[in-house]
Amino acid sequence: MGRILGIDYGSKRTGIAATDLLRIIASPLTTVHTQDLLRFLNEYIGREKVDAIVVGKPVQRDGTPSPVEAHITGFIRKFQKEHPQVPVFRMDERYTSKMAQQALIDAGASRKDRMNKGLTDTVSAGIILQSFLESKDYRDAGL
Repeated sequence: MGRILGIDYGSKRTGIAATDLLRIIASPLTTVHTQDLLRFLNEYIGREKVDAIVVGKPVQRDGTPSPVEAHITGFIRKFQKEHPQVPVFRMDERYTSKMAQQALIDAGASRKDRMNKGLTDTVSAGIILQSFLESKDYRDAGL
């Protein structure tokens, strides 16, 4: 059984989370510059078995796609071209940044740590991934 990766894609930086090998819990992994995301994933998949990735789907309050969605779609196309064996799932990411900030507060993170946008992005990726693990989409995927 391989890991599942969660991705909180941003225009400047991207948060990444990974499951444990038993896929019980999602843990923040790292933050990378978005321009380096595909290279990072290629290297990670080269050394770890990855069975799927989950990419956050940014939706505005009125339900319309966020402006970054076009970039995410392009990234997914490039990823699938290089890794056709790794399925890509999407997960609504509304309010994950606020949830990540609250999780950092609950964990006792300092104000300085909470101001670190990269840390917030990584925790958001963990929330996206954990939401997927608890979803019907995951149960139906047969992973």
